[in-house]
Amino acid sequence: MTDYRSDTFTKPSQAMLETMFRADVGDDVFGEDPTVNKLETLAAETFGMEAALFCPSGTMTNQIAIKCHTQPGDEVVCDKLSHVYIYEGGGIAFNSGCQVKPIEGDRGRINAEQVRSAINPDDLHKPVTRLVSLENTANRGGGSCYQFDDIKNIRGVCVDNNLALHLDGARVFNAIVEMKENPKDYGTTFDSISVCLSKGLGAPVGSVLLGKKDFIRKARRVRKVFGGGMRQAGYLAAAGIFALQNNIERLVIDHQHAKKIAEALLKKPFTGKMMPVETNIIIFEVIGNYTAKGLAEVLRKHDILVMAISETQVRMVLHLDVTERMVEETIKVIGIL
Repeated sequence: MTDYRSDTFTKPSQAMLETMFRADVGDDVFGEDPTVNKLETLAAETFGMEAALFCPSGTMTNQIAIKCHTQPGDEVVCDKLSHVYIYEGGGIAFNSGCQVKPIEGDRGRINAEQVRSAINPDDLHKPVTRLVSLENTANRGGGSCYQFDDIKNIRGVCVDNNLALHLDGARVFNAIVEMKENPKDYGTTFDSISVCLSKGLGAPVGSVLLGKKDFIRKARRVRKVFGGGMRQAGYLAAAGIFALQNNIERLVIDHQHAKKIAEALLKKPFTGKMMPVETNIIIFEVIGNYTAKGLAEVLRKHDILVMAISETQVRMVLHLDVTERMVEETIKVIGIL
């Protein structure tokens, strides 16, 4: 079975498992798990930031960041397709007591002028605009990448208006390898960064939240309140260390595989509009003789799993468990449909 439903379906390689088995562990709530401490130091140093916090999920790291940056009644600005807005269970309202001002961006990306226009005036009738959240790559934008100059322009608006800037970087390394960027540039631009280890990087569990020392100290307290304090978490952190040390540069292979499959799909009459394939995500409209669910069912009969994300759209996500042979088999199946 070839699973394109998400890059969250990756499983640890044998080498990663062996690293996990050998991990030196302690009690992380007491700050005494050496492998968790090593992961947090490595992640912070990779982005040139002061500190990091290991958490079970990217939703938790995003929600902790929002909680730390805001007060109840504040407003968060983001694209209307942002994961923090549509896929985190209403967490911004539930956890932080904030509301969202969603912006109609370009495939999940917003620009500096849109941010500037979204800032509320100093009016007691309106919530205080406090935080801007960007997502790179943008999942519902088909894995679209920001131009870094656009991010820097948004940063300028935030500085001018005393706003915090958070990055939902669930797939930020896909953007970094595709755009040939330096992660330290992200560290100097964002106030906080969430990085997922369990998607294309291949770890079974976990995300890290990055920021200044005082911010992470506050975040550690919020993590405890959210129930995210873990004990001998070094077994999981070891997988994250392995992922950061071994699985970043190979993400370009997933991007190449995605483009090959996209080329095959575009030759078929059932493929309508397709979002530009920049990284490891393919999102396309299904037309003609198939519905999105119908196409997914047909592909399942050929041992290929995809996700119908709407009545008319299918998403496919490439990852390290999809081999070149699997890609070629998928292309053959597409060819006979």
